Amino acid sequence: MSTTTTQIQADPQVPLIRITRVFAARPDQLFRAHTDAELFARWIGPDGMDTTVDHWDARTGGSWRYVSVRDGREFGFHGCFHEVRPDRIVQTFTWEGDPDGVSLETLTFEDLGDGRTRLHVQSVCDSFEARDGWLRSGMETGVEQGYASLDRLLAGDGTASGTAGVGA
Repeated sequence: MSTTTTQIQADPQVPLIRITRVFAARPDQLFRAHTDAELFARWIGPDGMDTTVDHWDARTGGSWRYVSVRDGREFGFHGCFHEVRPDRIVQTFTWEGDPDGVSLETLTFEDLGDGRTRLHVQSVCDSFEARDGWLRSGMETGVEQGYASLDRLLAGDGTASGTAGVGA
């Protein structure tokens, strides 16, 4: 399990959201959970959503798209990977319900030793209104529940979509 809860903060000076969480996992395990399409689909988003990856090319210059479904309602998301390396991922993120709202996300994996990693996520939105809309959308619940599912997946207890964890 994670050693801290997810911290989500809005920057008062720029339209930015910062997310931080410590995981009981190595950086390579967290990196794999963010770049392996099958693993990603098993933990992303709030509880009760089923996610299917449409396409996933997790490399510098690649792109991605997935669809999450709950109660028959589909929510599509897509973006491009600008940089993918073991300690950092830079990508765009667009919810297809607001196709003009694109954020630029930077994820870094900070090795804390002892099999723990601090994940830093920074999402820059194109306006304060867009950022505040994300925060009002329930995104905090989706992030917290998704990361709790990732905790279970990393622990290998089989409760994240009923299959084994990330492992070695």
